[in-house]
Amino acid sequence: MATAPDASIDDLNRQSARLEAESRKLRAEADKLNAEHYKLVAEQYKLESERLKIDRDKTLSPWLLLAQGLIGGAALLGSALALLKYLSA
Repeated sequence: MATAPDASIDDLNRQSARLEAESRKLRAEADKLNAEHYKLVAEQYKLESERLKIDRDKTLSPWLLLAQGLIGGAALLGSALALLKYLSA
């Protein structure tokens, strides 16, 4: 029967160094993917808050338009009455 030759210490050290380098590379890639994940989650929260703001603005805009119209009408009425009072005096 043929037996496998014993691995020398140098071969084991080279293999260990190669495995450590690959492990560091994989950890760096995992860190990069985690950072990208957090970036995407932050973007998701930002878009969600913008959507909520647009929904709120869409709900309030008719009421704001009504209030602005009433204020503008009152201002026009007041200025017309002041002009009539000025002209009649």
